[in-house]
Amino acid sequence: MSTAQTLIAIVVILILIAAGVWLVTRRRRRRLQEKFGPEYDRAVQSGESRREAERELQAREKRHRDLDLKELSPEERDRYATEWQGAQERFVDHPAQSVDDADRLVTQLMRDRGYPTDGFEQQLRDLSVEHAQTLEHYRDAHEVSLRNENGEATTEDLRGAMVRYRTLFDDLLGGGRPHHESTGHDAA
Repeated sequence: MSTAQTLIAIVVILILIAAGVWLVTRRRRRRLQEKFGPEYDRAVQSGESRREAERELQAREKRHRDLDLKELSPEERDRYATEWQGAQERFVDHPAQSVDDADRLVTQLMRDRGYPTDGFEQQLRDLSVEHAQTLEHYRDAHEVSLRNENGEATTEDLRGAMVRYRTLFDDLLGGGRPHHESTGHDAA
């Protein structure tokens, strides 16, 4: 084999390697975009680079696999549904308290399903693996809840928070089974 043929072979091999790396990267990116939906875009925008954001999302998946998520019994699901109905019914007379109740119920439901509940940002990261489609609702509701604590939320803000908490609540309550793949539905 001549020097020119060797160089051509090396160039072809390098092109094939580069194409393979590009293809693997593209597949990983598409999988993450499909799984995390709007959360993928949020991670890319808030991260240092797309690669770093994708590493972060993969780390979330790894952490999520290590969680001991569990099914709720039908009795537990019924109890939660009843508690939620009570919070909604109290909204007319006590909207601020109802939003506090909704926040507490969502946190308690997460805990009972096996999600860690220490720190809102970590909750978001943990939930993003299975519930990415409802996370923006949770962020918005939580923001109103914080304003509610300071007496700065209007009744309309509180009503919107209840609707948004309900979206995540329904997603978490689901059929009572832990989701190991994204369901792809949006309860909004």
